[in-house]
Amino acid sequence: MSAGIVLPSAEDAVAVAREILQRHPDARVLALHGELGAGKTTLIKGFCIALGVTDHTSSPSFAIVNEYRRANGEALYHFDLYRIRNPRELRDIGFEEYVDSGAYCFIEWPELADGLLPPDALHVYVDPRPDGSRSITLADQPR
Repeated sequence: MSAGIVLPSAEDAVAVAREILQRHPDARVLALHGELGAGKTTLIKGFCIALGVTDHTSSPSFAIVNEYRRANGEALYHFDLYRIRNPRELRDIGFEEYVDSGAYCFIEWPELADGLLPPDALHVYVDPRPDGSRSITLADQPR
């Protein structure tokens, strides 16, 4: 576990995303953990902006995955696994090919992937704090 990062407000998501990317420059699969409404999607929007995505970003709650293009043309993937019932559904959409592609993959509700994440995935824990800010903890392994 790395030292916590504070996300004071949604407006600070891009700066926090940049800090995480600087701390972990080789990370391509980022698994975002947190309760419903914790701020996972907000942080992923920050990652998208930090990585040069100019498209409108939103949670792929019903589509499971959204694909965005960075300014350099590279693909970036945002997964929301909230509605997944079993890992077979992920295999059916080629989840393993996405996470093994070398492209950035941001995954909400990664615990539902049940063993399909690569071992080098960066686990990002987003925890609300009483003052409305978020505590961000980074780990190489799920806790």
